Parts: sequence; structure tokens; C-alpha cells
Amino acid sequence: MQLGWIGLGHMGVPMATRLLDGGHRLTVYNRTYEKTALLTERGAKAAKEAQDVVRQSDIIFVMLADGPAVASVIEDITPALSGKMIVNFSTISPEETKDMAHLVEDSGGTYLESPVSGSVPVAENGQLVLLAGGDAEVIATCQPYLDLLGKETIHFGPHGTGSAAKLAINLLLAVVGQGVAETLLLGEGAGLEKEKLIQMISASGMNTPLFTGKRDMYRKNDFPSAFPLRLMAKDLGLITTEATRQQLELPLAQATDASYAEAKPTYGDADMAAIYLALQEK
Repeated sequence: MQLGWIGLGHMGVPMATRLLDGGHRLTVYNRTYEKTALLTERGAKAAKEAQDVVRQSDIIFVMLADGPAVASVIEDITPALSGKMIVNFSTISPEETKDMAHLVEDSGGTYLESPVSGSVPVAENGQLVLLAGGDAEVIATCQPYLDLLGKETIHFGPHGTGSAAKLAINLLLAVVGQGVAETLLLGEGAGLEKEKLIQMISASGMNTPLFTGKRDMYRKNDFPSAFPLRLMAKDLGLITTEATRQQLELPLAQATDASYAEAKPTYGDADMAAIYLALQEK
């Protein structure tokens, strides 16, 4: 089966590489064409238009930054969607997901949402958690490819549920990131050595794979982007909007949203854990 990939950003490149390394033929497209070189040197075929990817592929995977970017691409490729399957890995709102599903299906295609939980190193190792929303038969068709990308696929239900799950897990991600930053700063403010604070968290019941993966960032005060803070801020905006839609009062979500939004202008391209630097400055 011929595969296509649209979007070669932070997560798109390692995920698409997993499919290539799994022996699959892949046609790739990115708005900045030069980025396709990262995949063509590994055997992918590059397309200069998104519609060309769709025409040459049976299943097209999409990994883009936000809802407007996804909508722009889906609207562009609708003339070529008949008989094609779109798998959207992007993090967008549940309502945007439903709109995209209707647009694809009205154009004769099939739509599956499967936003992912995990950052670049996790994607490189094929250990993502895939949060699926859509028809079970479509998931079964895609499962061999999803298995190359992640360690587990969780089917939450119809369109919109996978996106809702992604917002839920990213709320926890943001709150934990904020909590670690505040813990370190509170201890440092009391005169405690940061290395010993890191040792304490690592030895405690509050240690997590997330903290373990970012521990050296805190040590070195260097935050190379595994998951950009600007995307975490974007997701928190989606989360607070969804909470309002559900008429939920989520104080932690609101406070964390404000914190990451304030940090975004300075630290947007750094890793989300750089919220530590933003709070330190304050």
C-alpha cells in the first residue's frame, strides 16, 4: 500500500522516518520544500503540492501544528480525496476534528484522528501512545502502521474523542511541567542545591518518565526542544476553550494556561520544560 505524509515538523520527521525504516514506500510533502530532504535521503519521494501526495497514496498521514494549518491542507486536497484515507495525528480541538472528518467524508474519503502522546525522543523510538477516534475498522486497517509509531493505540470512540483525550493528557503534562519548575524554584529559593533537589525528585514517588527525560535540561539550564513551549501554550488554549464549552471550572488549567502564555514570547521555541526559566526570571 502506498503511504503519504504531510507535515515534516518536530514530530513529523521522526514519525515518517519510522515508516520508512519499516520498509514502506512514502511520498512526503512539507510547505517548506527543503525539509523534505531529511526524508528523501532515506528513500522517500518528495511532492511539491499536497494534492500530489494524495493522488499518489492510499493512506495519507497528517502532522501539522494547529487547527488552521490542518484545515488549510484538508480544504486544499478535497478534490483528490475520493477513495483515500486521511489519518490526522495533529493536536486540534474536538470540534475542529469533527469538522475535518465531515469535510473528508463529504469528499469521498475516510478520516481517522489519532493525536499522539509523547515527544521527539519517544517518537524516534516508536514509543508514542496513539489516541484514536473514528471507526474501528479504519483503525484495524491502519494498525500495522500505527504499531511502527507507538507502543499502544487506545480507541476512545467516534470522531472528536481522540482529540478530547489528547487535550486531557496534555493538561496533565502542562501541570506536571509547571509543578516541577515551581518545586525546584521553591527549594532553590530556600538555599537548597538544585542537584540535590533533582536527586530528591528522582528518588521519590513523584518521579516520572517525563521528569527523567527532562532531568538534564534542569541540570544544565538548557532546554532543547523535544516539545516546544509554544505548542504547549497552544494546547492549553484549546484546553481552556474546551473546559468553557463543557462549563467546567478548572483552576489549574486556567493558571497554567496563563503561565505558559506569558512565557511563550521569550521561550516559545524552547522545550516546554523551559517554563522553569520563565518562572525563574519572575
